[in-house]
Amino acid sequence: MLPKTVHSPSPERPCLAGKAGEVLPVDIAGTKAIKAAVPITCAETLPLIDAAGRACASPIVSTIDLPPFDNSAMDGYAVRLRDFSEPGPWGLPVVARIPAGQPATSSYPAGCTVRIFTGAPVPQGFDAVVMQEHCERSGDMATFSLKPPAGQNIRRAGEDVSKGAAVVAAGEPLTPARIALLAAIGTATVEVRRKIRIGLISTGSELVEPGEPLGPGQIYNSNRFFLRAALDRPWIETVDFGIVADDPEAIRTMVSEAARSCDVVITTGGVSAGEEDHMMDVLKRENAELEVLKVAMRPGKPVTVGRIGSALFFGLPGNPYATAATFARMALPAIKRTAGFQNLSASWMPAVSGFTYRRKQGRTEYVPVTWSRRNADGLPIVEMLGRGSSASLSPLAMARATAVLPPDLADIEPGMTLRLEPVCE
Repeated sequence: MLPKTVHSPSPERPCLAGKAGEVLPVDIAGTKAIKAAVPITCAETLPLIDAAGRACASPIVSTIDLPPFDNSAMDGYAVRLRDFSEPGPWGLPVVARIPAGQPATSSYPAGCTVRIFTGAPVPQGFDAVVMQEHCERSGDMATFSLKPPAGQNIRRAGEDVSKGAAVVAAGEPLTPARIALLAAIGTATVEVRRKIRIGLISTGSELVEPGEPLGPGQIYNSNRFFLRAALDRPWIETVDFGIVADDPEAIRTMVSEAARSCDVVITTGGVSAGEEDHMMDVLKRENAELEVLKVAMRPGKPVTVGRIGSALFFGLPGNPYATAATFARMALPAIKRTAGFQNLSASWMPAVSGFTYRRKQGRTEYVPVTWSRRNADGLPIVEMLGRGSSASLSPLAMARATAVLPPDLADIEPGMTLRLEPVCE
């Protein structure tokens, strides 16, 4: 069952929601948010199969060579180069057959070849493997028309990973590829950072949950669903506190509870400067240490970042696109640091504009875009979706990425180079 709105009437009191702090550039605000994050240190040991997506807690080194023995990269014939000293073609008797999973014997007679299959161990003293397509087989004889180079089609022991080499560093995510590598070196269990607890609070008397009837002046709570989906990660435990009405005492009670029980608290709504925006009053009464009050970004200027006790706090705007933009650019990197990850940078790629846009300078702007064609250099030619309104959701839902427009960039014209970032990684 979805959480119900918390209504807690209280006597009227002056609202201190106005935000008189400095408007910070996006990069400075983002740096302050990351510095406010305190990485967790608690770890747990999991079976490797259950560790996907988690933050590695300590460096992992290989206890074996990978591959552990010289093996064939092809189906073919293992040969000794000394048997190719005379002019070719060369006919050699096939004296053995080595499939994958079967050991090679210690010695084979001079002047012979061995039928070998992909992954099978290469016998000691054999210098190359000739693909079966590059020789002719007749009975027990194989004929070779070309002398192979030394090492051809042989994967040497330790050429992928040598024994004692570092394979995963602390703070790296255990991606499917890293999980596979750890399995290949025989790792059965892995130490990872514990999941971080993130408390999610939706503020606003106008909010109702999908499935409930809309009353006059009410809207559905889309921000909760965006954030729940964005926080659905193997290293996060989301604690959903539901909706709280625009009442300072009710908000304070819920924020205080979340801050005591969670590593990170995220609220939506109530961080602007209206008479019903009570979050700043609550934060002051909770003795919050605030690092960011306003950010020079569009959408999302009234984002608040700081700490309440031991919890990292993010007060995100209530408008849906502003919520998405501030979560992706301000909150997510700091949340990753809290979880113990080292690489906090968002991925990006270059593109060129296929649209004209008259814009106000002074703020970094995040514009939803899509594309269906590329230029001669292979770069996407992007088209703008919607007007970038902070309350718009359909452009965000259709977007393949967001174009990042720096604060000093003037009007956008077709052909201009742009930087694209994911809507939310």
